[in-house]
Amino acid sequence: MRRLIALILGTLGLVLQAESASASAFRVTPIQVVLSGKSSTLLTLMNESDQSLRFQISAFAWTQSPAGEIKLAPTEDILFFPSLLTLKPGEERKVRAGANVAAGETEKTYRIFFEELPPAEKPASDKRTSEVRILTKMGVPIFVQPPKTTAEARVADLKSENGRVSFQVSNRGNTHYSVRTIHVTATGAGGEKVFSRDLDGWYILSAGVRDYAVDLPSESCSSIRSIKVEVVTDISTDAKASTVSTEQTFPTGPSCRKK
Repeated sequence: MRRLIALILGTLGLVLQAESASASAFRVTPIQVVLSGKSSTLLTLMNESDQSLRFQISAFAWTQSPAGEIKLAPTEDILFFPSLLTLKPGEERKVRAGANVAAGETEKTYRIFFEELPPAEKPASDKRTSEVRILTKMGVPIFVQPPKTTAEARVADLKSENGRVSFQVSNRGNTHYSVRTIHVTATGAGGEKVFSRDLDGWYILSAGVRDYAVDLPSESCSSIRSIKVEVVTDISTDAKASTVSTEQTFPTGPSCRKK
């Protein structure tokens, strides 16, 4: 019995000494900003946690690689105030952000970041516990749009090599659009569905491209005779989402052998 009590107390001590992780809760609205030339707007930063939070705000020019990698560069095109602030629990503050550039023929894209800073003073800690504070950073897209906007989605370059199907989604317009989802469907000689896969989408910026690739199932790859890609976007057409697609046939099957 004494051994059992000692084991329970020892386990309880380990639990009390274990580190706990907590993430602060804050919210920024709206989640994206559209500006026309030298204009400005207000964003709301809300502290939803039970402790005071410190923030640093910064802005960058934003582009994307064909692989979907976000590329950021320092910029003075976006002005904002304040750049540093502290919010008490439940408090909210307005942050004014505006464009310092005129709208051109092609949309300009930026991201404004709200970065949580470490507390100015460490709270009194209990010797029995220690807490890991997770600092978060949120980015809000800013689009400076031209007077006339067009977004044109294209899907092309569908091919199969080494057991993988690849294709490219592009934007031939002067403003961004968002891909809601991508459906990849492979059928056999009789039209039966052999394989299907849904991919998540994101922003396709003006004149931007995004490369996608999907591995084909090795056990059924040789029975595939057609592959179709459907890209559902937020481009509105008669109040409906716009869909673009492409299809490739493989009379003798796609390339299934992986290097």
